[in-house]
Amino acid sequence: MSTLRIVFMGTPEFSVPSLQALVAAGYEVAGVFTQPDRPRGRGYKVTYSPVKEAALAAGMPVYQPRRLREPEALAALRALQPDVIVVVAFGQLLPKAVLELPPLGCVNVHASLLPKYRGAAPIQAAIAAGETVTGVTTMYMDEGLDTGDIILQRAVPIEPEDDAGTLHDKLARVGAELLVETLRRIEAGDAPRIPQDHTQATYAPKVEREHARIDWHRGTKELFNHVRAYRPWPGAYTVHGERILKVLDVAPLNDDSTPAGEREGEGAGPAPGEVLAVTADGFVVQTGAGRLLVRQVQPPNKQPMSGRDYVNGYRLSVGDRLGGEELPL
Repeated sequence: MSTLRIVFMGTPEFSVPSLQALVAAGYEVAGVFTQPDRPRGRGYKVTYSPVKEAALAAGMPVYQPRRLREPEALAALRALQPDVIVVVAFGQLLPKAVLELPPLGCVNVHASLLPKYRGAAPIQAAIAAGETVTGVTTMYMDEGLDTGDIILQRAVPIEPEDDAGTLHDKLARVGAELLVETLRRIEAGDAPRIPQDHTQATYAPKVEREHARIDWHRGTKELFNHVRAYRPWPGAYTVHGERILKVLDVAPLNDDSTPAGEREGEGAGPAPGEVLAVTADGFVVQTGAGRLLVRQVQPPNKQPMSGRDYVNGYRLSVGDRLGGEELPL
């Protein structure tokens, strides 16, 4: 049985396996900090964060300060007397006063192999970049953004069928396992402390909806990764006529590196975004280099449907060009 006294900080679903792993491993979680309750969904109903739900179900005290630097939050933290603070996708930067509070430091679980993909969206960034391997890092936190010394890392392959949702779940599980191993090493006094090579750092900013727009001038492989990176949220999208069309599932048809044309003269090749064919599996679109089969889409306020059903129901024809002018989401 561990004697470590832990304060846990986390908010989204990614954090929950780590919190549950601490309990299963016998650690004392003195308190759980999570973001304030916020309205979510179409009805803007105020709901608990996944971490709050998990903490209450386990009978843990929950704290929800707007900012950790507030005197009341700092006082609550000091009263809990943590040996270590564990942070997993909390959603706030920790001020110096918090970083210096626990004698064994503040430990973070980050969903990339640092120093690559620091920031809020490492999972989406890794898939969009075409990575075939990512992983999880535990580190000692400092005042920078994911710049602290590395403790442990574990690699996780990115399979062609993975998207941001499936990879999220894999990394959350691996992160929970790595966190328990990290705390055991800290308690034993033999945890590594490896400075990051800041010259190798890359950044993964918070995902905004507009990031998911499809640029058909990009190559087929890039667009295949783009769709996977933004599935299930916010969903890659394009414009067909006067509507936003989410593109949920695609398959590259070839590795043709010949650039598409722009229909500027007789004999020019098909333009990026042009619908080339309709098949039993969906419809084929020209990209900046190659062709992409669109297998599943979602029109506004409708359920997901096959590409073929969309063709039949929404008058998509060979020769139509997707992309068009930007429309409000």
